[in-house]
Parts: sequence; C-alpha cells; structure tokens
Amino acid sequence: MTEGVQHRQAEAGKRYDVFHTGCPARDVVDHVTSRWGIWVLISLRSNSLRFYELRESIQGISEKMLAQTLRTLVQDGLVWREVEPTTPPQVTYGLTEFGRDVGEPLTDLFDRITRRLPPRSTG
Repeated sequence: MTEGVQHRQAEAGKRYDVFHTGCPARDVVDHVTSRWGIWVLISLRSNSLRFYELRESIQGISEKMLAQTLRTLVQDGLVWREVEPTTPPQVTYGLTEFGRDVGEPLTDLFDRITRRLPPRSTG
C-alpha cells in the first residue's frame, strides 16, 4: 500500500506567495529545508530505502525525528511510503516525482559544496 498526497500544480500564471505566512507552499519549503528534511531527500535520491536503512544512512538522527520528518514529507507529497504486511511490517520510502524534482537542486547543492571544500586533513 503506497501512501502520499498528490499535489496539483498552480493554475497557469498563478503562483504561491511564499513570503506570506499563510501560504501552503511556505510550509513545504520549511519541511524540505528543515534540519533533517534535506538529508532524507538526499538519502533517497538514488533509490528507495527501508526505515532502518534511512536511519543508518543519516548519522545523528533519532528514530523519533526520522519518523516525524518522513511523516511530514509523505503528507507534503515529496516521499511515498509503502508498507509490506509482514510481521513486523516492513516500511519502504522513496521519492515521488515531486520529491525528485525538489531534491535535484538540493543534490546539486550538496555535490557543489563537497567538491569545493578543501580536502580533509588526516590527523
């Protein structure tokens, strides 16, 4: 079973005003750029992952924060969630088309930063 919200694109010529506090797009921007949201999107950029794989790939995130971040990103339509009815249930997450579209510039930013930083000293 896959869960997620389907987002409609704004009508031609109409745009959201993300500088307005009541704008729904502002919430999505806040979720994407949150401390953990960006890491979840970058971690899922190549393939879907199970919950424990995501937790292991993002060092420093607690299970509670990962669950909360994933729940929000699923509600925003950026991430899909699939539950396999096993005991215990196996839950897999991946990027929706919207999530891939939003995540692409984040991945580019991540890659640019890691390419431009000076080499780490070993010592």
